[in-house]
Amino acid sequence: MKLPWILLMTIPLAWAADPPAAPVDLTLKHAVEVAISPQGNTNIQLSGETLKQAQARALQARAALLPDLEGAFTDRNQTANLAAEGLTDIKLPFTGFSFPSFVGPFSTVDARLSVQQSVFDFSSIRRFQASRVGVSAATQELDSTAETVAAQVARAYLAAVRADADVETAIANVTLSGAVLTQADNQKKAGTGTGIEITRAKVQLANDRQHLLVVENTRRSTHLELLRAMGVPLETEVRLTDRLGYVPVDAVTMEQAKAQALQARPDLKAQQRREENARLSASAVKMERLPTLAAFGDYGSSGSALDNSTPTRTYGITLKVPLFDGGRRDARRTEAASLYRAERVRTGDLKQQIELDVRLALDALRSAEDQVKVAKEGLELADSELTQARRRYDAGVTNSLEVTDAQTRLERARDNETQALYNYNVARIDLAQAMGNMRRSIP
Repeated sequence: MKLPWILLMTIPLAWAADPPAAPVDLTLKHAVEVAISPQGNTNIQLSGETLKQAQARALQARAALLPDLEGAFTDRNQTANLAAEGLTDIKLPFTGFSFPSFVGPFSTVDARLSVQQSVFDFSSIRRFQASRVGVSAATQELDSTAETVAAQVARAYLAAVRADADVETAIANVTLSGAVLTQADNQKKAGTGTGIEITRAKVQLANDRQHLLVVENTRRSTHLELLRAMGVPLETEVRLTDRLGYVPVDAVTMEQAKAQALQARPDLKAQQRREENARLSASAVKMERLPTLAAFGDYGSSGSALDNSTPTRTYGITLKVPLFDGGRRDARRTEAASLYRAERVRTGDLKQQIELDVRLALDALRSAEDQVKVAKEGLELADSELTQARRRYDAGVTNSLEVTDAQTRLERARDNETQALYNYNVARIDLAQAMGNMRRSIP
């Protein structure tokens, strides 16, 4: 029974408690969808949290441009020592009355609303703009991570598919060795074969069985690596439905691939946003030398008690002009300018790396296409050679050594075809990732 894939994408942790009894059919497309879901691959989850942090920083930067409103209520009872304030020996003339040095206790009540609003602060405006660009960079970084994870899962899926193909090939080799052993035994019974030929066939069968055990273990390992890349429990049993095959790729020139990569690669977009963020941050530090203007005000009621309080208010503006801070602003401006130049260098380096990725991927794809053609021809020739060798052996024209040699070359040809198809599909993944359309290229 096939488990719905929406369940796999939304509640993968439930599989740990109640794993499915039967293997789940898994296509490459489904594997990638699970991995790039919010609960999938660990890197996707971390990139999602990084985006949330960037959004929170943007809200903090915006807060510097919004009004700051506060409410306060104070009910205070106190005493005071006037002598501590220098108020001693104060007498009113002609009355004989003098102020005491100790007064109180007395009560004061104050209920007040206060507001502050930045009017002109270009540095804060630049910081807010930089934070918004930071959110855009984090969004592109999440997209870039999804591309990377998709390519990682696709390679893991291909490795698992190749391991499945190796197991199928090994089983076919064991079957073939068993047939050759039966043929050698029949030849000996007919009086046209020898004991050494049976022994030779048994040795070949033992070697093929040994190789089958090795590739079965490799298949288990590759399936576990695939599950780890997808971010699902390792005890999940899956059955891969895709197979290694040759699917022609649309012809593309180097210039076309490079242009598309520079336009579509999300990691380049993220780096360009980081460069813009560094530029705005440097501008914000530079604008700290400009005057800032802020408005303030408060309104409330104060008195010795609530029933005899009187409304009071305050309002005004504050103009601050930076004069000298010991050189801290100059040092920050130098640091911010250096950070901006560093991001520009990283952007240029990434563009060169993208061109290198595209060139290597195109070269690898062309080579892999040639490998597939040669491997297919070799397999057809090796299969024909074995057929002819077995016929000659049945006819008594040759001995089993010729059959064993042909059998060995056929097994090598099968492995060569599997390797060539694997290399071709990996090259397709590399080219798609280099051009920035990894997820769109998966059918």
